[in-house]
Amino acid sequence: MKKCRVCKTPFQPSLPMQIACSPACALSLAVSKRGKEEKRALVLERKADKVKREKLKSKAQWAREAQTAFNAYIRLRDDADPCISCGRYHAGQYHAGHYLSVGARPELRFEPLNVHKQCAPCNSHLSGNIVLYRVALRTRIGEALVDWLEGPHPAKHYDIDDLKAIKAEYTAKARELKKAIHD
Repeated sequence: MKKCRVCKTPFQPSLPMQIACSPACALSLAVSKRGKEEKRALVLERKADKVKREKLKSKAQWAREAQTAFNAYIRLRDDADPCISCGRYHAGQYHAGHYLSVGARPELRFEPLNVHKQCAPCNSHLSGNIVLYRVALRTRIGEALVDWLEGPHPAKHYDIDDLKAIKAEYTAKARELKKAIHD
């Protein structure tokens, strides 16, 4: 006697490798196996599509994704701090505000000392509220580091591999901060 793999009822097999008690159970077993194989094939197809999409991304798309990961890390890092410019805590949206803008200083785009949590009104409507930003920045990181930020820096030309590495680094750092916050 064997147990049917589908309905679990005991049956006497008429063939040595028989695993289902009836043709109906055998059919449902075949359909479920086919469904699993189709799901596996779909997963493999999606992975292949993802790899293709990754290869087709432009440098600008990688830069956006790296910037998004970096900004998320900065907002998590400064989560308990108020807006760097106005010093307010509020329920509105916060940005990762650059002291020296990306347009003016692209070499400091991914420099954590140059970027801090900033409320949306200061960052968007007051163009960064730079005067108050600098005052708070001197208190937060010190005069020497502010002078270093304002000093000359060599130009950086990020290639796609650099941007992938930056994205991976700050995604991992953000994940660690989230884990530390929830623990």
